[in-house]
Amino acid sequence: MESSIYLGSDGWWHGRVTMGVKNDGSPDRRHRRAKTEAAVRRKVKELEKLRDEGRAPKAGRIPTVEQWMETYLNTIAIRKIKPRTWDDYWSKTRNDINPHIGKHRLDRLRPEHLDQLYTDLMAQGHAPSHVLKVHRTLSRALKIAHRRELIGRNVATLVDAPSVEETEANPFTQEQAKDFLKTAAKRRTALRWGFGIGLAVRQGETLGLRWSYLDLDTGECRTEWQLQRLTWRHGCTDPHACGARLHRFDACPADCIRHKHYKRGCPKPCAKGCTKHASACPERKGGGLVFTRPKTKKSQRPLVIPPPLIPLLREHKAQQEIERAEAGDSWEEHDLVFARPDGRPIDPRDDWEEFKEILAEAGISDRRLYDGSRHTGGTILNELGVGMRTIMEIMGHTHLSTTRRYVKSTDPLAQEAARRIGEALWSQTEKTETRTETTSSKDARARRRRRIK
Repeated sequence: MESSIYLGSDGWWHGRVTMGVKNDGSPDRRHRRAKTEAAVRRKVKELEKLRDEGRAPKAGRIPTVEQWMETYLNTIAIRKIKPRTWDDYWSKTRNDINPHIGKHRLDRLRPEHLDQLYTDLMAQGHAPSHVLKVHRTLSRALKIAHRRELIGRNVATLVDAPSVEETEANPFTQEQAKDFLKTAAKRRTALRWGFGIGLAVRQGETLGLRWSYLDLDTGECRTEWQLQRLTWRHGCTDPHACGARLHRFDACPADCIRHKHYKRGCPKPCAKGCTKHASACPERKGGGLVFTRPKTKKSQRPLVIPPPLIPLLREHKAQQEIERAEAGDSWEEHDLVFARPDGRPIDPRDDWEEFKEILAEAGISDRRLYDGSRHTGGTILNELGVGMRTIMEIMGHTHLSTTRRYVKSTDPLAQEAARRIGEALWSQTEKTETRTETTSSKDARARRRRRIK
């Protein structure tokens, strides 16, 4: 395991360090060179130190950040995480990580590179929560690279993660929930909203609910599947050329007419070397509406349907049979409880837009769909005196702390708590003061009677 240092015929000083053996069993000898003997000895000692501490990278060419992220996502993470999470990892990699630090070699990535990345993202207007997701995605990938000895350390652990203030839940009050459901009753999808609030289920779980998992006789159902929309990926070899006709590198003018009816406003200009527009790729893959398993095993849970919803579900099923007959050959069978008139799944985007429309019609302030269904269901259960542990089981959470974040203590509960503590602390004091005052009055009258006598 001794190292060799010598002056080569090329005028450079060379160092050879024995690191062990390669995967094929051959000796792993690393090379270092410098103009002076002192410089090459310094490099050799640094490499020997990494070897002795077990922090030396594996033999072979170290990949760049961009190359490793692709390897990590396509061959490692894809086997472990859910499709929607994997899709989000790819989005952060493609749009944020690769354009900023993708060309750095993995072992030469420094903490200051990550600091600059996060600073640039914040300057571009990204929310701290978005930057934190980028940090976590990159940190996880570097952790695996370190575990596989591609790098000597995970530099993401040396950088402070962006701090994020937790978004406060904004559920409906009971009166708002009734107004919302009353307004939604005018729509074909009315039962979808009653089901979402009444059982505190996620959007994807509601839209992915199937009749085969409902038992209307016992009033039970199971959330076995969820519906999600995933981003399309290019299946071609040259994504940039594939989307050439859709690239727009110039921003729209301030008085743009072309996109004035777009709900999201004018689209952002494409970046140089853009590889987006995968939805138009002839060989696209991995996107669109997909049925997936819930995120955790705890989410695949039995639920009890509120009794008033059972006759409504029966009516809904009968109406769906009429729609099936009217659709004829155009009907697509997915066994969905909540579907379009032709049997196809309801797009989560359309579902979100309908939620916003109902809010406006009901005169309720704007809020997230999660607040108006899942948070609302959990909060109302809490107001009705249901135990937190039971609410955790209903909502499918693994940890009670998660449920506490979802369930908001509302004004009625706070008022009741204030009333109880008031009675406990001050009502007794008032009685004592009244009793003391009565006793003092009696003593004064007795003294007056004695003086008169």
